Amino acid sequence: MFITTKGSYALRVMVELAIYGGEDYVPLKEIASRQEISQKYLESIMSILSKGKLVEAASGKGGGYRLTRKPEEYKVGEIFRLTEGQLSPVSCHAMDGKGCDNSANCVTLPFWQGLSDTINDYLDNHTLDEVISKNI
Repeated sequence: MFITTKGSYALRVMVELAIYGGEDYVPLKEIASRQEISQKYLESIMSILSKGKLVEAASGKGGGYRLTRKPEEYKVGEIFRLTEGQLSPVSCHAMDGKGCDNSANCVTLPFWQGLSDTINDYLDNHTLDEVISKNI
């Protein structure tokens, strides 16, 4: 499993909105500037987060983005799954639960399943609020 820039930037943006947003919308330009992320790339990430209902957008003066819930209600795992898809350590394990052609005879499959469970448990047991307060 490798978290791409899309996933890591999505987490940074969510932290940014939690810190600077509150009830107010934060303009995309401000987020891009503070986080030093290309505004164009950030638009694509925000589109994913918006479609996944993790953020909401408003146009015009005073517009931008804000969280749809409180920071403590977001699991880090949901942010990564939305932006990255399946969070499996090996490709054969990430095949939508189907496994590969050799999964019935694979002696390493339980190891990969355990690692996957550990990764997902870790991500699902930490909230956006914990990332902000560094209580991990």
